[in-house]
Amino acid sequence: MSIKLHGRSVLSLDDLSADEIRFLLKLAADLKAAKQAGHEIPRLVRKNIALIFEKDSTRTRTGFEVAAYDQGAHVTYFGPSGSHIGHKESMKDTARVLGRMYDAIEYRGFAQHQAELLATHAGVPVYNGLTNEAHPTQILADFMTMREFTHKHLSDMTVAFVGEGRD
Repeated sequence: MSIKLHGRSVLSLDDLSADEIRFLLKLAADLKAAKQAGHEIPRLVRKNIALIFEKDSTRTRTGFEVAAYDQGAHVTYFGPSGSHIGHKESMKDTARVLGRMYDAIEYRGFAQHQAELLATHAGVPVYNGLTNEAHPTQILADFMTMREFTHKHLSDMTVAFVGEGRD
C-alpha cells in the first residue's frame, strides 16, 4: 500500500487511516533519531508555514516552530492579538490570501468549522493544532510518546480527546 499524504490536510484523526498513522509515527521517530544523531536532512527548505493561533499556547507553538525550523522551513506566527483573522477579515478570505503565500497552515482555534473553512479555501494543507472538537497533532504526539515508553503496538493503545477544558 502506498501512503500519499502530500498536500492533504489533517483536521481530525479521522482524516488518516491506521496505515497512515503508523507511517507518520515511524517518520516522526526516524526524524527524531536523525536529529539526535546529528544526521537530520531538511526536507522543507524554501517552504513557508503560517501558524494561526486564536488561543495562545507555548508547547503547541514551539513544537510546530522547532519542527519546521529543523526541517528548513520558515514560519510566520499570527497570534490572537496580532491579526484580524475572523474579525475584520473572514476566514474564507484569509484562507485564500494565506494559501497564495504559504505552503501549509497550522490552525489553533476554537471552532472546528473554522479549520474546515481554511482547508476548503486555502489550497494548501491545513493542520489542526487544536479546536474545541479535535486535536489530532497532539494525539499523534501522544501515541509516539506512548510507543516510546511502552513499546506497545498502535492497535494495543487507546486515546480519547474529551475537549479542551481550559481554553
